[in-house]
Amino acid sequence: MAKRKKKYKKRGENPLKIVGRTIFDHKSIYIIIGVLLILLIIGAVAIKYIADNYTITNIYVTGNTHYTNDEIIDMVITDRLSNNSLYLSMKYRNKSIEGVPFIEKMDVDIVSPDTVRINVYEKAVAGYIAYLGRYMYFDRDGIVVESSLEPSDTAPQVMGLSFDYCIMHEKLPIENQDVFEEILDITQLLSKYQLGADRIFFDSEYNVYLYFDEIEVSLGKEDFIDEKIIQLQYILPELSGKKGILEMKDFDDDTKNITFEEKSQ
Repeated sequence: MAKRKKKYKKRGENPLKIVGRTIFDHKSIYIIIGVLLILLIIGAVAIKYIADNYTITNIYVTGNTHYTNDEIIDMVITDRLSNNSLYLSMKYRNKSIEGVPFIEKMDVDIVSPDTVRINVYEKAVAGYIAYLGRYMYFDRDGIVVESSLEPSDTAPQVMGLSFDYCIMHEKLPIENQDVFEEILDITQLLSKYQLGADRIFFDSEYNVYLYFDEIEVSLGKEDFIDEKIIQLQYILPELSGKKGILEMKDFDDDTKNITFEEKSQ
């Protein structure tokens, strides 16, 4: 018996053990395949649920004037996945969109699974000047905040200011730095009363002239500038189609002197 046992060991392992291990290996494979199938089914169901319940159907844009709503939306919804609010919330979580011309930043808020609000914070542009073939936009402090090859439809071109150079993110070297705050006040008043001036011109004494198509408006100094522009909202519609000079520099609380000198077409 001892010899037979020793001989058996030399021939190899017990066949029952080999068969048992094979059966066990097959069961393991079936179990793994089953688990994978269950995970795939769960994943497919989850994807369908997310697609059905987190697809964006409503987008609201606030704070934008330089860009249209569609242009802002295209900057945020940049691929097919961005149509999903869950994906969008992860993409822009604790992160603002920056580096867009004329915009300080944009925040994306997920209002509900199908609704998104884009909050736009634009740079406070007071106006722009033409310089070396480009249009340089500046804020109320006279700091150049943007450069573009295209003129703006919302901010007026400012003319008559004297300077020797223009550098991005630096102040325009104008002798009278107070003029920038005056420019912003004028542009805000024009926007408030829905008056679209083409240009703002300052002469050497810093008298203000506004241009609306063929109408030149002489406002004079900044005194009573609010009252003068308030009057413009009533006067300009009456001058539609005409060409001439609207004189308002002597307008004040006492005289309210306004004259119009029409020129031939």
